[in-house]
Amino acid sequence: MVKMASIMEGPLSKWTNVMKGWQYRWFVLDYNAGLLSYYTSKDKMMRGSRRGCVRLRGAVIGIDDEDDSTFTITVDQKTFHFQARDADEREKWIHALEGTILRHTLQLREAEAGFVPSVQDFDKKLAEADAYLQILIDQLKLFDEKIKDCKEDESRRKIENLKETTCSMVESIKHCIVLLQIAKDQSNEQQHANGLISTINPVDGIYQPPLDPPVANSTMPTRTTLPTDASQVCKSDQRPSTLPVGPVVTVMGILQTPTPNSTGSGPSGPSSNVTSPAHIPLPSHSVPDFSYSSSEDEFYDADEFYQSSTSPKHCIAPSGPPADLPLTSEETALKRPETNESLNSSMSNGTTDADPFDSHDDRDDEGEGESVEEHKSVIMHLLSQVRLGMDLTKVVLPTFILERRSLLEMYADFFAHPDLFVSIAEQPEPRERMVQVVKWYLSAFHAGRKGSVAKKPYNPILGEVFYCHWDLPSETEESSPHVETVSEGPVPWSSLHNVSFVAEQVSHHPPISAFYAECLSNKIQFNAHIWTKSKFLGMSIGVHNIGQGCVSCLEHDEHYILTFPNGYGRSILTVPWVELGGECSIACSKSGYSANIVFHTKPFYGGKKHRITAEIFAPNDKKSFCSIEGEWNGVMYAKWASGENSVFIDTKRMGIIKKKVRKLEDQLEYESRRLWRDVTLNLKLKDIDAATEAKHRLEEKQRAEARERKENEQQWETRLFHEDGECWVYDEPLLKRISSQRH
Repeated sequence: MVKMASIMEGPLSKWTNVMKGWQYRWFVLDYNAGLLSYYTSKDKMMRGSRRGCVRLRGAVIGIDDEDDSTFTITVDQKTFHFQARDADEREKWIHALEGTILRHTLQLREAEAGFVPSVQDFDKKLAEADAYLQILIDQLKLFDEKIKDCKEDESRRKIENLKETTCSMVESIKHCIVLLQIAKDQSNEQQHANGLISTINPVDGIYQPPLDPPVANSTMPTRTTLPTDASQVCKSDQRPSTLPVGPVVTVMGILQTPTPNSTGSGPSGPSSNVTSPAHIPLPSHSVPDFSYSSSEDEFYDADEFYQSSTSPKHCIAPSGPPADLPLTSEETALKRPETNESLNSSMSNGTTDADPFDSHDDRDDEGEGESVEEHKSVIMHLLSQVRLGMDLTKVVLPTFILERRSLLEMYADFFAHPDLFVSIAEQPEPRERMVQVVKWYLSAFHAGRKGSVAKKPYNPILGEVFYCHWDLPSETEESSPHVETVSEGPVPWSSLHNVSFVAEQVSHHPPISAFYAECLSNKIQFNAHIWTKSKFLGMSIGVHNIGQGCVSCLEHDEHYILTFPNGYGRSILTVPWVELGGECSIACSKSGYSANIVFHTKPFYGGKKHRITAEIFAPNDKKSFCSIEGEWNGVMYAKWASGENSVFIDTKRMGIIKKKVRKLEDQLEYESRRLWRDVTLNLKLKDIDAATEAKHRLEEKQRAEARERKENEQQWETRLFHEDGECWVYDEPLLKRISSQRH
């Protein structure tokens, strides 16, 4: 029999596919073995009667952004589901699990690389660290000379603060080197005889002695502590290699982690005052090759992993703003463009082709059914550096997952059905206009992404803009060779009947995009801003789309205020896909009509993906006159108060109208496609290194210009939008231009 040292134990509920519900179990987390075991009760745990276990090496924890008590562990092609009592208890379990997973995943990478460090390797690394430390100590002495020569009080204070910080860092490094020396010197004789240093025991400063008979009531792995005299010696200018390492004093550590209480349908659990783990007898084969659960007690969901990349489960066209993980780029030019004159003037310098516009979508060239399997090690490395719930604003993602277009261009997909948008203004009654707004809104998400694999668009840099327009279907059929362009508006090369669109990245921290669209002939406009706030959720990435949009029917003086759903990037280690989630609303204060729309995320037990439900209400009515349900990337059905049922929208049968963008040679330097052209080209050629280098050059240029503005005390001026309260508004909207013409 061997002993298992746990760091946390207590009750959790787990989901079982057999019983289709939550069941109470007693869980024990073993830090050394990298194992989460569970038992039907604490008594069964004391007797070693294990029900099942989850092996944590290479595992990924996931949380649900809309549920604060459940979490998942994905490993061995299975996803296990757990429920804590509340958010605090979940946080404690996740914190302990993450530490265990990190330790054993690092060991897995070393094993896969075939690298087993020897004592000589360990000594070499210690010597390198010692040499670098000496360089730091020598550099530290230069601070005194700088302070002595400094005549300005403010500069002297800055240098003194820097010296203090550096001294603190040096002391920490000394302390770490001493701990490493102790770990090496105290390795047992058998390890030295084999010429190996254990990759299991001396990790994170924890030293495990040989498995002698346990001390009574011991509850934790022994934790090595420095003798007092050694700690004091570290305060000198000596390096750790010159310090005597005295006898090692070991103490029994106690992890002060409260044990979660019982949840779920089982009997009430033991009190949570069992804060110190216990040594539990287990069979010698206590670390299995794979996670398992007793046959009648299955509780994992393997559905996601056994679908091929070409199966209907993955062949979807997910949409909506994906996880926006802003890079550290800044902005391009310092000056605003010379309004429409500069936009038009660039047209004459470009192509002489009969069609000056480009309707090609770079995504048309992307292969289907891709996955991230070939890059899994890179993704795993990225995941090891982030924690659940972490804000991903400054996390740099690898280039290979980029989508070959900017987020600003992706927002233009809201108008992939421009005929539905302009027809809002054509409806004669307020009720019909509200229904048409809802119809356009629900059609606006499916076109946002092509292919089955979710990828991330480029994070726009500050000052980046994107222009495009759409020809309406009727206009395309009856188009004439000479179309009169509008003299004003966001896209002055578009015609009176086009829907024109412009977007700008108006803020970098936080990342805010503003966009505007209009159709002059129908006197309708749309203004919106979205602040993308991303969060790491384990197997998923969540993006909260904070902001609002406003559809304005100028002939009727109606303004429809609407909000946006959140986006979730799911299955980020296999075949990523996107789903939308959250409650949204549309309301018109003048007419009193309103709508509530719910984007449903897929529950882990059963249920469909991409479901929506919606209700449309008349003024002052609590009962809706129209109920809608279906999939936002499929068919949606309407049930009317009259009892009639009908197809509300069928996105599968709706043709997407391609946007028209000026060719690259005609674009301004800060327009999206021209700005990212080198990155896009190299991604298309599958030259990831060249794409990464092009992206890095662009970011460095923006950082340099940001530093220059800071040094010159210049404020960034937006190009096309301005802040109005909590909203970003287009400078020259159709409403403003029509009002000025009347006066």
